[in-house]
Amino acid sequence: MKIAELIGKLDYHFNTLAGEVIMDHDRVRALRGTEVSGIVNDSRKISKDCLFFCIVGAVRDGHEFARQALLDGAAALVVQKDLDLSDLEGKTPVKEPVIIRVQDTRYAMAYIAAAYYGNPASRMKIIGVTGTKGKTTTTYMVKSILEAAGFKVGLIGTIEILYGDVRIPAHNTTPESTVLQKTFRDMADAGIEAVVMEVSSQALMLHRTQGFLFDLGIFTNLSPDHIGPNEHKDFDDYLQCKSLLFRQCRVGIFNADDKYYKKVMDGHTCSVETYGLSPEADLHAENLQLIKKPGELGVEFDVKGLMDFHAEVPAPGRFSVYNALCAIAVCRHFNVTPEDVRKALLKVHVRGRIEMVKVSDDFTLMIDYAHNAMALESLLATLREYEPHRLVCLFGCGGNRSKLRRFEMGEVSGKLAELSIITSDNPRDEEPMAIIEDIVTGISRTDGKYVTIPDRKEAIRYAIRNGEPGDIVVLAGKGHEDYQEIKGHKYPMDERVLIREILEEG
Repeated sequence: MKIAELIGKLDYHFNTLAGEVIMDHDRVRALRGTEVSGIVNDSRKISKDCLFFCIVGAVRDGHEFARQALLDGAAALVVQKDLDLSDLEGKTPVKEPVIIRVQDTRYAMAYIAAAYYGNPASRMKIIGVTGTKGKTTTTYMVKSILEAAGFKVGLIGTIEILYGDVRIPAHNTTPESTVLQKTFRDMADAGIEAVVMEVSSQALMLHRTQGFLFDLGIFTNLSPDHIGPNEHKDFDDYLQCKSLLFRQCRVGIFNADDKYYKKVMDGHTCSVETYGLSPEADLHAENLQLIKKPGELGVEFDVKGLMDFHAEVPAPGRFSVYNALCAIAVCRHFNVTPEDVRKALLKVHVRGRIEMVKVSDDFTLMIDYAHNAMALESLLATLREYEPHRLVCLFGCGGNRSKLRRFEMGEVSGKLAELSIITSDNPRDEEPMAIIEDIVTGISRTDGKYVTIPDRKEAIRYAIRNGEPGDIVVLAGKGHEDYQEIKGHKYPMDERVLIREILEEG
């Protein structure tokens, strides 16, 4: 593809190694018909005649690799800093490589990637879900409902990328723009009609979702998270980044019960709808009833407002109602029938998100990704509403992370669970017992009972063998993860497999 076709929507300076600057777009098209063979933002993947984006990252600056990229055969660079490369003139494999100077290479990369892959998002309905909690479950609910109604749906999220028979484990909640646009292209070519995706605050901050317009933008909720080095400087920055989605979508759907939703709406350019438990919300729930069956917890409710029907979700608590309402609010725009919604919600099971695993008729066991104090407190408080005989919480904490998280999680479990089983999570470069001792420091501030069992399989075995009638047992922290990270290596470890082995061993 010609460079001029890729940069048609950008404001740029266009120059040769010798420093000539051309500002007129017509002259660009006339004078620079350079073809590029691919687009790359990883210097290790440079190929002849490619276009290389010099990205300023948290650890390395891609501009450091500009010189080598040209010597390796790149036909063009996209930069946001002035570089003196005049000494390379006549020494590069490409006779006259081009340097495109833009204000922000990440922003430019998103638009160029969209153009390179033929703007595939325009061929599908794109649904973006942002918020602190609920993104993953909501996206799976949307996918399930739309597929029940006959749509071909793709999903992009924290756990995986899904479409047709394709399943690709995820590396980021929202992929880098080059990967995202390639994924859109593959989905469009496979006949996908709608894509539902998680949109992280980091992705919005780093412009990964520029270059196209979301048909629907969703806000679930907001609470302090992802604040620190290489993330967000403070909560206001976190909130501001979340709000960017609603300047890039046609319709915004907001949780009206969240105290920050109006701030997230600031500056929106979309039409607005709301959902929630409040009767003022456009789509809301009434008559909530908890459901408790052998080995299963759920909730049922009446949908009111923009739709009117009864629904049931095989997952516990109010947050499950919020997730379901959000999914219903989205699918309403696809003219999905209440019957399709009801059937689909009953079948939704999300790996590692309040995932029920049947081990006994006497007690309930579930796997969840809650891996910080805020998430764990929300989960355990919800489960207490089901009045269990005992609430048993098995968890650990990751190594190479803040000790404060360990103290906090220990304290939360000690206050809310009758029994805490403290074990290993991803110790990384730390000793598992050192992490466990930190957790014990937190739980010792409470009257909660606890045991420490460093080996996670043995800890799960203990939880299953000591389960009492009416117990709710939570395996927290690992969720969808199928590995344990120790001393720089990832070893296979899937809690579902461990449970199956324990049951088979008797």
